[in-house]
Amino acid sequence: MTAKPPTRDQIARAADVLGLSLEPADLDEFTEMVRGTVETYYRPLDRLPDNLPPVKYPRTPGHFPSDEEDPLRAWYVKSTIEGSKRGRLRGKTVAIKDNICVAGLPMMNGASVLEGYVPEVDATVVTRTLDAGGTILGKAHCEYFCYSGSSHTNAQKTTLNPLNPEYTPGGSSSGCAALLAAGEVDLAIGSDQGGSIREPASFCGLVGMKPTWGLVPYTGAGSIEMTLDHLGPMSRTVEDNALYLEVLAGEDGLDPRQYAPRTARYTRALGQSAEGLRIGVMTEGFGFEDSEADVDEAVRAAAETFARLGASVTEISVPAHRELGMSVWVPIACEGAYEQILKGLGNGHNWKGAYVPSLLEKLNGWQAKSNMFSEIFKLGMLCAEHMRTVHHGRYYAKAQNLSRLLRAAYDAALEEVDILLTPTSPIKGSKLPPENRTRQEDMVPGFTPIPNTAPIDCTGHPSISIPCAMRDGLPVGLMLTGRHFDESTLYRAAHAFEQAVDWKSV
Repeated sequence: MTAKPPTRDQIARAADVLGLSLEPADLDEFTEMVRGTVETYYRPLDRLPDNLPPVKYPRTPGHFPSDEEDPLRAWYVKSTIEGSKRGRLRGKTVAIKDNICVAGLPMMNGASVLEGYVPEVDATVVTRTLDAGGTILGKAHCEYFCYSGSSHTNAQKTTLNPLNPEYTPGGSSSGCAALLAAGEVDLAIGSDQGGSIREPASFCGLVGMKPTWGLVPYTGAGSIEMTLDHLGPMSRTVEDNALYLEVLAGEDGLDPRQYAPRTARYTRALGQSAEGLRIGVMTEGFGFEDSEADVDEAVRAAAETFARLGASVTEISVPAHRELGMSVWVPIACEGAYEQILKGLGNGHNWKGAYVPSLLEKLNGWQAKSNMFSEIFKLGMLCAEHMRTVHHGRYYAKAQNLSRLLRAAYDAALEEVDILLTPTSPIKGSKLPPENRTRQEDMVPGFTPIPNTAPIDCTGHPSISIPCAMRDGLPVGLMLTGRHFDESTLYRAAHAFEQAVDWKSV
């Protein structure tokens, strides 16, 4: 592509957008001045590289698997990419969520708008996985722009839960969760802006860690909203999860979300007892309108298990969790996603770091396919456009300001205890909606599971989901939330519980 100087009509349209009234002579003069700017300053950029991180490991373009090869409809594209011959992940197989760039492999991010796009760069987490000796087996399906807690909004396929194919495996890291639960891979990388790592982990009986905001670089991943974006490990065991976070964590110098993140050897927390830990059972995490009684009961029973393991377990109230949580998250997730995904073409502006210009180019012209958006994404974008037009961003700004109060409320509670304990989701799982579903039926599975997970994305605290029980053939997820950059304490508690409890028989 070459930088194109404008025509007079194009500058006239630009003036209309800006509300400028230009006389014909002014219009002529500005047209020539903009042409000169493009020729002098933009055109030289065409001769220079995009300056993206190098791709270090060979791979093939892979293939799109058939339904026979992929009965859970969890893979987008399969391609074996061998990493280093040595490293901590040697012998481990990995699925990459399809909102994360893997050079040479198609990336759809669940969206018809992006079908056919092939990035030319590896995300930082992909390079770190391969440097550590992991073997990537391909890209896992995710929801339309990762904007749902279910698994039926992908533009191509509905991903099935291997524990019960009538249920969603959760979203938006739906394919990652299904592949892990089915044993097809050892590890996966998910993203979490409202619960998209932890909720699928809960629905599939897995371990899912949403690390502290900025601990794992987001470079090269499709964003929803920069202040909500998290990448993190998914696995079947706490040990594998802690090991993978050691590989993924740390500054890369390319992600503005990172402010001197503090890393640790998380595997050193394994094998330590829960004795002496202070665990607060957060009252406001239970008893939602949609809560299932057996979920609340199973999680409270898990809290009693921690007490038997020597932890100090007390009830603690954080009213802001219920009073502010979703009211802070929704404006940020709607208006922020509108600015980042659509108006910012997936990259946005005004930040230093590694941009992916080819992604901007592919997303340009999304209006031509907007009728193909998922219903839940349409709802979010319509709400955002209305609120931005009528209120000019006031409520987005207010929600960001109030998120500091929400963070302070959790921080105050975490001065009294080491960990906050809640259900990951108020429910065990959501049934997939019928083919002839109403719009309301289409949206409910995406919203219902997230009232405990979404607020923690606004505040950036680390939060892990582990399975704690089985009810009616479906897992129940237990969520542990800790202080910023204190993932080690979460792994200590999670591993102690995992070693003491056979959750499938509880």
